[in-house]
Amino acid sequence: MSAKVEIYYWTTCPFCVRALKLLDRKGVDYIRYDITGDDAARAKMIERTGGPKSVPQIFIDDKLIGGCDDLHELDYDGKLNDMLA
Repeated sequence: MSAKVEIYYWTTCPFCVRALKLLDRKGVDYIRYDITGDDAARAKMIERTGGPKSVPQIFIDDKLIGGCDDLHELDYDGKLNDMLA
């Protein structure tokens, strides 16, 4: 069984593109929430994150791991693959 991965993103955000590319390189199946220009969807994301408003916001098994830099740090530290398994 693999982890449930969700990402809230904007199509024009370079950090979002980097995060999506990393997930794609890892072959991860994930749920994408394109909140570009959608204030209601962004409000839902902010409610779910408990405050962070920037994108991307990434969840693994319903746990907020943060944004692009957080995702890449987990990968660099060798922790991401375990979280995705």
